[in-house]
Amino acid sequence: MYRRNVLHKWTLFTLIGVFLFALALPATVSADAVVGETVVTLGQDLTPQQKEDILQEMDVSDDVKQITVTNEEEHKYLGGYLSKATIGTRALSSAKITLAKKGTGIKVQTHNITTINEQMYANALITAGVKDAEVYVTAPTQVSGTAGLTGMLKAFEEATGKNISEDQKQVANEEMVRTSELGEKVGDEKAAEFMTRVKEEVAKQKPDSPEEVKQIVINIAGDLNIDLSNQETKQITNLMYKFSELNLDWDSFTDQLNQLKDKFNINTEEAQGFFDKVWKWFSDLFDWIRGLFS
Repeated sequence: MYRRNVLHKWTLFTLIGVFLFALALPATVSADAVVGETVVTLGQDLTPQQKEDILQEMDVSDDVKQITVTNEEEHKYLGGYLSKATIGTRALSSAKITLAKKGTGIKVQTHNITTINEQMYANALITAGVKDAEVYVTAPTQVSGTAGLTGMLKAFEEATGKNISEDQKQVANEEMVRTSELGEKVGDEKAAEFMTRVKEEVAKQKPDSPEEVKQIVINIAGDLNIDLSNQETKQITNLMYKFSELNLDWDSFTDQLNQLKDKFNINTEEAQGFFDKVWKWFSDLFDWIRGLFS
């Protein structure tokens, strides 16, 4: 009896010891939480020397995880929105993505990219579900940058072990193209701000129909004094309706969008406050004039 009690106690102590030892071990982190994980995507048509130069420019070693982006992949995600001539026949854009700690948001830097700016990339990445990452996109010579997003999304999938849905990839690429087109008309920063605010309202209001999305687009365009053509209104409405139907984690999306707004000083409350002040000024003026005649 005594021996059984002793064995029972030793078994219990052993189990407790194993449990405490397990707690003391570093927790196994899932692939999507490995802060500092870096993946590089290189255009398939880069020469060996260009690849070497780009890796040096990115300040990464030769043994960094590398994947290739093909021209076929670029046409797959951009072919519905850009001509074949615009996309081209060679994959040259390259990107580096490094996972950052939670709450960091998206940070983008570019080199030799002439058409797509940092905020446009960041906006599209958030739409695709990318979060908390530092991104660098470059090319050996000046390029538009429209193909750069393909590599970024591929790198994020590799770094996290998560697949981004085809719908998200398509919407993100179309968003980048539409923002770039609008940027030619109103300026890149204003176009990017417009898309950010439209997405914010769609996430907030969760519209049920294209008509409701169209009203959001028209309202935000009016707030920013952007004169959209009927064609532009239709294209952006269709895009944002597809965006509204994505299977997104809307809380996470809003957090990333708020991070983006802070980085680029987009403050919708301040903008609304400005219009309220202007309206109050005119209201007070009318009251004063009315008083003169009463």
